[in-house]
Amino acid sequence: MIPRRFGESAPFSLGVEEELMILDAETLAQVAGVDRILRRVEGRDLPGVLKTELFASVVETNTGICASAAEVADALPVLRRAAIEAAAAEGLTIAAAATHPFATPEEQPIVQEERYLTFKAYGGISVRHQGVQGLHVHVGMPSAESCWQCLDAVSPWLPVVLALSVNSPWYAGSRTGLLSNRAPVLGELPRAGGAPAFSSYDEWEGWVERLVDFGLAEDDTRIWWDVRPHPRLGTLEIRVADQPTSIDLSAAFAALLQALCATALAGGLPAAHGTLGDHGRADYAQNRWAAARFGPAAGLIHPDGSRVASARELGEELLGLVAGEAEKLGGADALARIDPARCEAELQVVHVNARAATADLVTRTLG
Repeated sequence: MIPRRFGESAPFSLGVEEELMILDAETLAQVAGVDRILRRVEGRDLPGVLKTELFASVVETNTGICASAAEVADALPVLRRAAIEAAAAEGLTIAAAATHPFATPEEQPIVQEERYLTFKAYGGISVRHQGVQGLHVHVGMPSAESCWQCLDAVSPWLPVVLALSVNSPWYAGSRTGLLSNRAPVLGELPRAGGAPAFSSYDEWEGWVERLVDFGLAEDDTRIWWDVRPHPRLGTLEIRVADQPTSIDLSAAFAALLQALCATALAGGLPAAHGTLGDHGRADYAQNRWAAARFGPAAGLIHPDGSRVASARELGEELLGLVAGEAEKLGGADALARIDPARCEAELQVVHVNARAATADLVTRTLG
């Protein structure tokens, strides 16, 4: 049995991970600098930690356990500022987005830690392509079974979250036509995309243990679905959103996902069409692609399966559904930052070349 820590923190507590790119301050090229940044912040009193990610040109910030989105909104800027100050002391800078507009992912050095080297050896070129950054939101769950119940209930709404968060229209120097290049790049990994249908948490856990016994996965963290249980932290980890440039939007999406989970477990979401089974799994794949391609303008199959609506309309519906729980959890102010008609990818595609887009990302990140 995988160690379980569900219920050890308050229900719907939050932990948020941001993945930030490290750039040369003059050329704006993505460069390996995470070791230098981590040395600079060592010993600082911070509301969380900074740590490595797969590539040495990325630094990840993790908040501590937060009771509310308001606490997240306080912690995230402090952690970002620590990364920015450490980078500046090394002649580097920081940019927040889901892709670097002109960096070639395969050229980025892998962090020389066993878990990443093993991952590279197993995944090959699909791992080398992972020059993408996401916002990961952990929501505390009261029990293992409620964790799976919540995963099943929120999944049909996650393509809507992706559509509102798209922030990676550039990839390796090109505007590809996708507003989220991160989403299909992540799809190259084994066990990626939407979560398959399982009847219970125990059934999911048994499947993970079977993979481990077969030697196909080291543990449950070697699953890269858009949403997954994280039993060792006692959370449901929602990984679907592109990394925002705006720190306010990072807090806003944390508030949205916290309230979505609370609404789901309170029975406040309309019945989904097959949830993860039957047509629901196929609908998810269609909606995920459309969200990555078109953002808020995407035509998505409604979670109840009855019709197609724009992601913008579904975003408005989703914000309405979760508003009550957001108010109870202290996330209403953060939630108000989300405009379902707008996305940050729009701020990138106006630039005529990738370098100009990168310079603007840096300016907005530092701001």
